[in-house]
Amino acid sequence: MTDGDLLWPSLADGEFRQHYVQAGPIRTRCLEAGSGEHALILLHGTGGHLETYMRNILPLAKNFRVFAFDMVGHGFSDKPDHDYEIAHYVTHLLDFMDAMGLERVHLSGESLGGWVAARAAIEHPNRFDRLVLNTAGGLTADPDVMARIYDLSLKAVREASHETVRARLEWLMHDPSIVTDDLVEMRYRIYTQPGFVAAMEHILCLQIMDIRRRNMFDDDELRAIRSPALVVWTSHDPTGAVTVGQKFADLIPDASLVVMQDCGHWPQFEDAALFNKLMLEFLDAK
Repeated sequence: MTDGDLLWPSLADGEFRQHYVQAGPIRTRCLEAGSGEHALILLHGTGGHLETYMRNILPLAKNFRVFAFDMVGHGFSDKPDHDYEIAHYVTHLLDFMDAMGLERVHLSGESLGGWVAARAAIEHPNRFDRLVLNTAGGLTADPDVMARIYDLSLKAVREASHETVRARLEWLMHDPSIVTDDLVEMRYRIYTQPGFVAAMEHILCLQIMDIRRRNMFDDDELRAIRSPALVVWTSHDPTGAVTVGQKFADLIPDASLVVMQDCGHWPQFEDAALFNKLMLEFLDAK
């Protein structure tokens, strides 16, 4: 294992700032790097946290002012006592942008983060430029996948141990051995915070069928997206086949699909070099 395989050493040779910002009512943990003219926000997935992007922040910060933050209920951000549906995440995103003085940004989201990103672009098109949807949710409601996410995630907090947390992380990867000890330790510390069992139950409301369905996209909503979009899917995504990514790309008017090989649900982590290259080429396109 090299330093590039670890979390914090991947930031050691660059400049960044981790801090908290008051985003509306939510005290929000944030990491930012770079001083580019245009801002880029990175949104993590269900049960995740800003460390999702530790292999991407500095490479992307060479061209952009990059922000990754713990979404409401997640990581070390505040966890209000209610279920978190997509509208709550969109509101938190907009409040974060306002708190940081960001009028318009590029937006990249993984899984739940992609779901939030697309919904935000639909409802607030004047706030977002280019859009990256990375193994995004919002189009499917597969009971088997939903049950797997629900069971693994609750077990990782109700029976929190390095083993249960590792099992949750390994499910995301095509090659489970890519899960590092420090990533497990980071998530273990998050999942053992006081009150995190209740927070995870609120997070997992989107794995309950009736709640999920009322938050999903219909075709016309995706057709209304005006941002140029890059849809990133993978050869071994455990949440949906490449056809799901193709549907996103077919419905969004100005969208293209890239399929990353030998990756699961976290291509930004599993093949960071290629993911960063794809991101920079797309976001810098004229």
